[in-house]
Amino acid sequence: MRRKSKSGNLIDLKSQHMKKSRFIAALFSLAFISQALASCGSDGKDDPTGGVVSVTVAPEILQADAQKQNLELSVTVGADWAITSDADWVSLRPSGGVKNVTGIVKVSVDENKGFDERSALITILTGGKPVKTVTLTQDFASQVSPSVSSLTFGGQESTSTLMITSNCDWELSASDSWISVAPANGGKGETEVKVSVLENKTESSREGILILTFAGGKSEIKVSQLSDVVNVPEGYTLVWSDEFNEGTVPGSDWVHENWDAGHVNHELQTYTDKVVDGKRTTEIKDGFLNINCFKGSDGKIYSGRMNAKPSTGWLYGYFEARICLPEGKGTWPAFWMMPSNVDWGTNPWPKCGEIDIMEEVGADPNEVSSSLHTENYNHTKNTQKTHAMNCAGAEGGFHTYALEWTEDAITTYVDGKVQLKALKSEMGTDHDSWPFHYAFYPILNLAWGGDWGGYKGVDESALPVTMKVDYVRIFQKK
Repeated sequence: MRRKSKSGNLIDLKSQHMKKSRFIAALFSLAFISQALASCGSDGKDDPTGGVVSVTVAPEILQADAQKQNLELSVTVGADWAITSDADWVSLRPSGGVKNVTGIVKVSVDENKGFDERSALITILTGGKPVKTVTLTQDFASQVSPSVSSLTFGGQESTSTLMITSNCDWELSASDSWISVAPANGGKGETEVKVSVLENKTESSREGILILTFAGGKSEIKVSQLSDVVNVPEGYTLVWSDEFNEGTVPGSDWVHENWDAGHVNHELQTYTDKVVDGKRTTEIKDGFLNINCFKGSDGKIYSGRMNAKPSTGWLYGYFEARICLPEGKGTWPAFWMMPSNVDWGTNPWPKCGEIDIMEEVGADPNEVSSSLHTENYNHTKNTQKTHAMNCAGAEGGFHTYALEWTEDAITTYVDGKVQLKALKSEMGTDHDSWPFHYAFYPILNLAWGGDWGGYKGVDESALPVTMKVDYVRIFQKK
């Protein structure tokens, strides 16, 4: 139909109606797109060519617990897309998809071993430009970490320090009344706890536990206390001892050796009683003598060697020490004896004699040995009198090593069990066979490497290490 306008122009009414319909349809389409972009899980972003890209992601927030796991993310994008994460503990597969095809992205999350919640951003890109981000958060596991798994005390009333690192609240309780702790509870962060024990007046060692409880469970810390009661061998009396309960350094009865590496046995340590980098090679702490072996800032290995009353020593007797050995390939701890006031010109080693009550090398863990060296019986001739035995827990635990020395026999013991027995009548009565007829003095040392300690090599990653001595006691017959 056509009609004239007031100006006289003809108007096509049908054409005008069609234009109006297309305009209304366009408005409806724009309203639909706007509604779609505003709906949950969708974004509209300009694409690289200037158009609008629709993005649908589900879920928009990912939540993971502390464990290693796989999550899924549904992604639909109105253009070819890629996906990436800003965290190295998150991996995505596949790394992208094609236009308008819904893709399922596997989101792999590593275990969160930390002490806090962590988060990551997962970003969807088109043409290299971000069009959508998804937040991934991962919870943390409740963790409480004590600095040690066990504590050992001497027989006296004493206190030691325990550090507890935690990301949650915790409580600490003791199994026995002779153990106390302060504070007994704490929260997130690092807390210093004082663990105290009463004097052990019994004749044997005792054990208890500290129970550490928190939201994620509980753990236990073993507490051991040795006895300081002196068990006197039958027929003997105590003539000298050091219980290492007083002071911070060994007393005047001890004389330190000071010499450079390689002085004997090609050993790698430098023996010194000096302070190196703020550390001592020998110290008294928590009722024990600690002989420390460590690497200094100058690259040298330092350790300690101590002689008890070397100028006088003792002739015959029962010599006993309770010792906790270190571990690590290269360690060579020893409790042994050499003669006092030797004239090395006329009576050199091995003619002078040597008594090794206990030796152990870290390359052969927990295998302790005893040996005798004389002119006729020594390791250079492979004729020394020696015996080795396994002592379970010698590394990391206290055990008693002893020597009974009489005019006619030498016997060594490990926790009261005979290790080596040598008779003068069997070895020979002459000096070259049995030079054990004058005073000897005890020696405590911790060597590093050397002919025996390093026979399988050394592992410096084991350093620093400590040899702990609870006491040294000497008895002689009444």
